[in-house]
Amino acid sequence: MKQKTVLSLLISAAPLLATAAATDAQLQQCRAIADKTARLACYDALPVVTAPTAAVPPRPASAVEMKLPPPVPHIAPAPPAEAAAKFGLEQREVKQVERIESQITGSFEGWNPGTRIRLANGQVWQVSDDSRASLYLQNPKVVVRRAAMGTFILEIEGSNQAPRVRRID
Repeated sequence: MKQKTVLSLLISAAPLLATAAATDAQLQQCRAIADKTARLACYDALPVVTAPTAAVPPRPASAVEMKLPPPVPHIAPAPPAEAAAKFGLEQREVKQVERIESQITGSFEGWNPGTRIRLANGQVWQVSDDSRASLYLQNPKVVVRRAAMGTFILEIEGSNQAPRVRRID
């Protein structure tokens, strides 16, 4: 039984084998041509032989295939070389101002939570903590300095209290 199956396969494959042998002979002829343009024309003139494809029935998924890991998330493209060269140095390059000095023009009578304080340099700062104070100062000098966690402290000349503030304008 096996011999009949093998024989029938060889008989059905004979035309393909003959075509492949003819193609090999044609390829050898094209390889022997010295002129590049003529050799290319020879290769272009060769017939393209494709083997017939058999339809493969879909196979059921095995248990191993069903337990695939989740897909890998998309990885962003690499940053430009100049940005990569500066990676980690951002804080060193930006020289942050640690404090500013100005004054409050006119009379200053203190603050409550949410009070807005306009400085002589045009900046407006709002009290962001729940502190309060009653003062009677004329054109007091102030220093706004950085504090912990990205907050700011407003130090007022003539006061022993310093409210936590945030810049409004």
